[in-house]
Amino acid sequence: MKNTALKKTVLSMIFLFLSSTFLLAQSNGDKILGVWLSEKQDGKIEIYKSGDKYFGKLIWGKDMYEKDGVTSKKDVNNTNKNLKTRNLKNLIMLTDFVFDGTTWGEGNIYDPQAGKTYSCIMKLKGNILNIRGYVGLSLFGRTSEWTRVK
Repeated sequence: MKNTALKKTVLSMIFLFLSSTFLLAQSNGDKILGVWLSEKQDGKIEIYKSGDKYFGKLIWGKDMYEKDGVTSKKDVNNTNKNLKTRNLKNLIMLTDFVFDGTTWGEGNIYDPQAGKTYSCIMKLKGNILNIRGYVGLSLFGRTSEWTRVK
């Protein structure tokens, strides 16, 4: 009897530990959520979560509207001709990022100025988000620092 009660207690403690570890990792992953100002301060990107993945959309840009100040410019630099007519306003630039405990990876970043998509990893350091876009290996890439908007 005592042995069965001990096993149940140990299993319960293991379950609680694993559950709390999972919830802690999940909440740490959500630290990236919010609005970020690009390194050149020419765009604001809102990072949000959908399911267990993270995404980011362009919510403001210095050169995002036509001369009337209301009509969104289009994604004219996109290398895919079928995507050239989509609006820059709310354009999803960050896609499919997964948090692994320290880094958001396995995602892509789209650069509307170049019209190209790159593999990407992101690391959070305080209120600075280091974004590294690359082709092939992350060694062959460029890092940009975004600042959290308060």
